[in-house]
Amino acid sequence: MKVGRVPIFFRSMYRQNQTIVNMLEPVISAMGYELWGIEQVPDGRDSLLRIYIDHSEGIDLEDCTRVSRQVVGVLDVEDPISGSYRLEVSSPGLDRPLFSLAQFSRFEGERAQVHLREKLEERRQLKGEIAQVAEDAVTIICEGKQFTVSEKMIDKARLLPF
Repeated sequence: MKVGRVPIFFRSMYRQNQTIVNMLEPVISAMGYELWGIEQVPDGRDSLLRIYIDHSEGIDLEDCTRVSRQVVGVLDVEDPISGSYRLEVSSPGLDRPLFSLAQFSRFEGERAQVHLREKLEERRQLKGEIAQVAEDAVTIICEGKQFTVSEKMIDKARLLPF
């Protein structure tokens, strides 16, 4: 697994709130971490804001706590989320979600599960090897067949460890 700092170009495949990404990326980066991505998940009347951070030496509970304290201050001041929410800061883990084509390219040759927004050859989900990443698409080898998927068609994706 190659983990390191690469330029971030989050063209939101995974429904990321770009305002929050732009607000938090410089703060998290200044702390020495990489903002891997964010998820906003409805949870009853509230919502969950999950922030994934990464570092070349890994992430532990202390790292998550440090980032959480810093991020909560920024979110309180800027107030980009209407309504109440819970904040969770986490490592992306081995089955990390993939939020951008840059992240797909870091894991070429690895296996991923990709959920599509619409069917491609009667499939809404692909599980296979990340074969190639282009400027606006990723090629997945699934069951011996190549599928080239536009980033606009990707609803969500994550690595499949082992």
